[in-house]
Amino acid sequence: MISRVPPAALSLKQFLQRQRVLALYRNMLRTIRQVPYEADRKYLRDWARDEFKRNKDATNQVLLVDWWARSAHKGLAQQRLATQ
Repeated sequence: MISRVPPAALSLKQFLQRQRVLALYRNMLRTIRQVPYEADRKYLRDWARDEFKRNKDATNQVLLVDWWARSAHKGLAQQRLATQ
């Protein structure tokens, strides 16, 4: 019997992980939009984009969770400093 799933299809676990990463990215960009100064918004947007690109091929679940936590914490902390 031939499988109907293309060879490049994501597993359910990979699909869910991808959705969580995309949700985090969108949430970070929404939060960054609240920063009052354009230069700070650009810096944070570029930082977020670079971090996600740098880690786009990461597959280790433990490292990804650690990275998500650090990225979200750092980004939100910078956003809070920028709005004060």
